[in-house]
Amino acid sequence: MKVFEKENNIFKLLSEAISEGIIVVNEDQVVVATNGSANTIFGYEKDELTGKHLNILIPQKYHHKHESHFKGFVNHSEKRNMGKGRDLFGIRKDGTVFPVEAGLNPFTIYGHNYVMALVIDITFRKEQEKQIQDLNARLEQKIEDRTKKLHHTIQELKEEVSLRMEAEARTNESLKKERDLSELKTKFLSLVSHEFKTPLSGILTSATLAGKYTQTEQQEKREKHLGTIKNKVKYLDNILNDFLSIERLETGKVTYKFSQFPLSKVINEVVYDANMLLKDGQRINYPKNIDDYVIEFDEKILELVLSNLINNAIKYSAEHTTIDLQVDYKDSILTVKIIDQGRGIPEKEQHFIFKRYFRAENALLDQGTGIGLNIVKSHLENLGGSITFTSKENKGSTFIVTVPITNTQK
Repeated sequence: MKVFEKENNIFKLLSEAISEGIIVVNEDQVVVATNGSANTIFGYEKDELTGKHLNILIPQKYHHKHESHFKGFVNHSEKRNMGKGRDLFGIRKDGTVFPVEAGLNPFTIYGHNYVMALVIDITFRKEQEKQIQDLNARLEQKIEDRTKKLHHTIQELKEEVSLRMEAEARTNESLKKERDLSELKTKFLSLVSHEFKTPLSGILTSATLAGKYTQTEQQEKREKHLGTIKNKVKYLDNILNDFLSIERLETGKVTYKFSQFPLSKVINEVVYDANMLLKDGQRINYPKNIDDYVIEFDEKILELVLSNLINNAIKYSAEHTTIDLQVDYKDSILTVKIIDQGRGIPEKEQHFIFKRYFRAENALLDQGTGIGLNIVKSHLENLGGSITFTSKENKGSTFIVTVPITNTQK
């Protein structure tokens, strides 16, 4: 399968950026892809697991049960959270058996069924849990014995119990954060699988159809399908750029380049590109009195912010609606408002809107990764700006961006 070939930069980029092990198997439980973390966890060299049966990673005594579990999982085609329902164990190349958690996610590409597993070595966590259990047992025995002693001894015990409870609270909080992170990464893999599958299927279909139009008079039909391929590739490229932006933001590798440029240049480019996406009867109200403004800011970041917000306004608004773009200067602060007449954001979900991978319940059927607004907010805050919004379901939304302009002139 080309999606999992070692030359495939998409799978390599997505899998090698994750510290947990990723193992993909087909319906016959044959490993078709792994990432570097999975190879390290199980003690194998690069590509050494590819083509091997999944049983090579499972202790012998669990093979029989695993076979029935796997068939039942594939037949029901449902995701399973990490460690749900049972203790799991893996076996390394050197024969060492160790505890693991595995989040399973079935998916289909080009008519072939696969299962993706996100694997974590939890040996250290199990040791911590046992240490906590042993500590509890010892402290409970101490409490029973020392209650017969003097008052100052009882007071010492109370202090030890307090310390124990604080330690347990810290450990439980740490475990909760680890589980939340694991669930977030499982959701991320599921999201990526879905968002790449649809465009790739469209590219394959259009490429196949374009190849059938070989006559000169069929040029228009060829161009139609070639245009579809270009749009799908651009969509995939935007997703990859978003993922790279997240990685740079998290690792602090983002660099900003300030320069002087006409505000109208960025506005014109954003509106021109957005016009290509307008639905039937939609229009964008161009801001007034901006032709003479020259500002000093990061041009690419400003373009990214405005493009994201205007494209969202178009996507989530119906036909024959207006997107209003307003610009204002005051005290060296640039304020931009994007006002739409779209479906709005449900009130109960508005406080999640800038969370990474979040999709509102009334937008789940639309294409998108749920990371655009998170990236926009992070860049603006890094540059001393801000983004706020007001929204009412079925009435529309207003997003307000403010950025400090170090130098303006008119």
